[in-house]
Parts: sequence; structure tokens; C-alpha cells
Amino acid sequence: MPTTSPISSPPTNAALPFRARVEAWMRDFQDRLCRQLEAADGRGRFQEDGWEHHGGGGGRSRVLTEGDVLEKGGVNFSAVSGTMSEQAAKVLLMPNPEYFATGVSVVQHPRSPRVPIVHMNVRYFEAGNGEAWFGGGIDLTPIYVDEAQARWFHGQLRAVCDAHNPAYYARFHAWADDYFFITHRQETRGVGGIFFDRLTVGKDGSAEELFAFVQAVGDVFGPTYTTLMQQNRALPYGAAEEKWQLVRRGRYAEFNLAIDRGTRFGLETGGRTESILMSLPPRCEWHYNQVPAAGTPEALTQSWLRKGVDWLDETPAPS
Repeated sequence: MPTTSPISSPPTNAALPFRARVEAWMRDFQDRLCRQLEAADGRGRFQEDGWEHHGGGGGRSRVLTEGDVLEKGGVNFSAVSGTMSEQAAKVLLMPNPEYFATGVSVVQHPRSPRVPIVHMNVRYFEAGNGEAWFGGGIDLTPIYVDEAQARWFHGQLRAVCDAHNPAYYARFHAWADDYFFITHRQETRGVGGIFFDRLTVGKDGSAEELFAFVQAVGDVFGPTYTTLMQQNRALPYGAAEEKWQLVRRGRYAEFNLAIDRGTRFGLETGGRTESILMSLPPRCEWHYNQVPAAGTPEALTQSWLRKGVDWLDETPAPS
């Protein structure tokens, strides 16, 4: 599989205030990514739902539900401001209850159990005391782990990280393992990726340096995931694979509802419920004490769902 070529971000107007520049890039990124995903799917089209936030600002929720590859896909943009309760600020580790936040959040749930679920987001926060930081990441949740594809996926993320800071990949890969961990199941959500919660302006780099890195993370997502869509869309599957898909989707829902801090932030700040819960799969199942039989493909996938896998020990190209 060839190395992907990210579609470069358009230049931003340097005359705008920094906050406005970041918001403008996020808005444009949503547009570009929706076009990429629609082209890769072939049939589905995103439907937009605009909304306003009670504190200030608002967003554009875009959801695709009639795709050839994607059963449900969401690409959400928001730029909101307001004042959260002191309790919410404490829970969310906000240094000041006043905030501005802008970002793009993406979750894709494919029809086929052979095409992995994917999540990514890029975001920027400002607190009322002047502190500012970026966050984001990309992680992959295959229903059936393809080892070569997982290694290739991590190679794409390492290349982006290395271009900005050689220490980033190892740090953010470990952070993803720790964050995307379903504690009540003692398993990772998928094969991980990279995750960074707070890259603070002034502490972790200048505003321009951190913004450039976040843009690069966003720009690599589309070509990387659409490559995996095309690689797997025609692979055969049957009823047993579909049933396992519904079980693994259930695990995805458990994480998002019980653990994910982004979901909690949205709900705690009075965000739009439909947009916040866009990340949930359209269908999923739970079965009592279901354990895959030894030696099955499902058991093999389960064995990969652990922290600390060195996906870059070797990086063979997927066949």
C-alpha cells in the first residue's frame, strides 16, 4: 500500500486574530473532509444541520447515512463559547469556567465488518484566564484486526508526528492507549493511534507551531482512512462476521457513553445532544458473558486489544 499524500491546508489569513484563524481552518477542514469521504464512498452524501449554542456560537453537524461503504458517518464542526458551572469546570479540569472552543469531530461506522470504525478530532480551547491549548488525535477500531494494515496506519501517524517533533509519536501513542481503554472491560477500544489532550500554548510550543501540527494531523486523516475504505470495501463477510461487528460496536458505545471526556464536555456545557451523540453506532448488541472461541478470528482480534503493542516494530505493506 503506498504512502498517502495529505491534501494540504489552504493558507489562512494572517491578519485575522489567532482564534478566528483557527476557527476558519476548522470550518474549511470540515468542508474538505466531507468531500473526500463522499468521493471514497461513491454514493452517500452528508446532510447538514446547523445549530446555535446557548452561550454563543454554534456549529454544523453533518451526517451521512445512505452510503455504499458507510452505514453512518459524522463530521461535526463547532465554535462555541460560554460559562460552565464551577462543578463542570472542576470535572473537566478547566482552569476557568469561561471558555471558547472550536473543533471538528469525526466518527465513521462502515456497513462491512471488514472496514474499520475510525474516530478523529482536532480542537482548540481558550479559558477565561488566558490559557489556551490544542487537542486531538486519530484512532482506529477494526472489527477484525488486520495486522499489516494496523502497522501501516501507525506508520502514517508516525510520519506526521516526526515531521513536527520526533518525540511526539511515542508519547501520543502511549497517551492513546491509556485514553482509549475500556476500564470496565480491561481492553483497548481498538488498535489505538495518537491522542493528545492538552498541548498548551507557551508550554508545549508556540501557538503557530501547535496549530501547524494540528492541521497536519487533520490533513492526513482523509487520505489514510479512505485508503483503508477502498482496501477493504469488497472483502466478503457473512452473518457471523456481522454479529461480531454488532458486539464490537457495543463496546464502542460503552466507551463513548461511560468514559469519553469529549462527550462529557458537550453534555456538561449544554451542547446539542444530537451532535454530541453522533458518534454512536446505528446498530449494536450486547450478549451475556460472550467470549470468542479459542482459535477463531474473533479471538485473534480480541488478543490485540491491549496496551503497549509496538505496531512499528516492523511495517510490512498490506497485500
